[in-house]
Amino acid sequence: MNNLYKPEGRLIGTSENREYLSCTQGLEKACACGKILESIATFCEDGKFGKELYFNLGTMRAVMPQSEVEYNITGEQAKDIAVITRVGKAVCFKIIGFDEIEGETVAVLSRKEAQRECAENYLSSLVPGDIIDATVTHMEPFGAFLDIGCGIVSLMSIDCISVSRISHPKDRFYTGMPIKAAVKSIDAITGRIYMTHKELLGTWSENATSFGIGQTVSGIVRSIEPYGIFVELAPNLAGLAEYRDGIEVGSCASVYIKNIIPEKMKIKLVIVDTFPAPAANEKKFDYKITDTHIDSWTYSPEECAKMVVSEFTII
Repeated sequence: MNNLYKPEGRLIGTSENREYLSCTQGLEKACACGKILESIATFCEDGKFGKELYFNLGTMRAVMPQSEVEYNITGEQAKDIAVITRVGKAVCFKIIGFDEIEGETVAVLSRKEAQRECAENYLSSLVPGDIIDATVTHMEPFGAFLDIGCGIVSLMSIDCISVSRISHPKDRFYTGMPIKAAVKSIDAITGRIYMTHKELLGTWSENATSFGIGQTVSGIVRSIEPYGIFVELAPNLAGLAEYRDGIEVGSCASVYIKNIIPEKMKIKLVIVDTFPAPAANEKKFDYKITDTHIDSWTYSPEECAKMVVSEFTII
């Protein structure tokens, strides 16, 4: 899918964005044609129309009234916190006019109109199974919130992040992380879109082929149960080792692969040693699906009686 409506932050470094912002004529042209651009919000202060965001577009200052900060189908104005938290970040907008403030000509910006166009021309055309670009905006214990276009946010629940167990989305993502995600479901009444990620990280077999019996490899301790310790070997693959005292969730472990059993979807491990997790580096994923749409996804190997299947639906 050729998507013109990227998550915020993806346009700001492009040559086209820089060209429009490089001169007054470019700003006027962008206003006339309704071009979506991006710039950094430099500060926020109270104005005659509530909280206002200010920008330095290079050749001209710009203001975004509170009423233009966020598109909401109910027509509600953006809350103060939604305005304040944009400061210092890339913000998408359309230039909807020019005004005089204390004798200075400034551009008047609308993020709401950029989001409205994104919702009507792009998000409304998505169907369950579509794979799109997204950016992690913030995380809660129950899931991650994603920018799926022009700052419009969608939820990815924690169980959709990966097959391998994690205790919090921060175990897999970081704020501002660019990722791929698939449309899990769409609410037919509200139009709300829910996302999923685990299907793009590969099936059990696709991940297991990277490992062999007799190898010693490293992994991350994800869960400690009375019957054993789950060690993640890849984001969609974990093995089980016997319980041992003194091991903490989140620590790294070197493990010996004792057995791989596709028909039971199990990998038996022996923990050789554990050590503190290294400082977090910029994470990247080895996505196994490069298409722009998937109709269905089965995690389980063919020989396994237990079927783990993802459904993509309109609810």
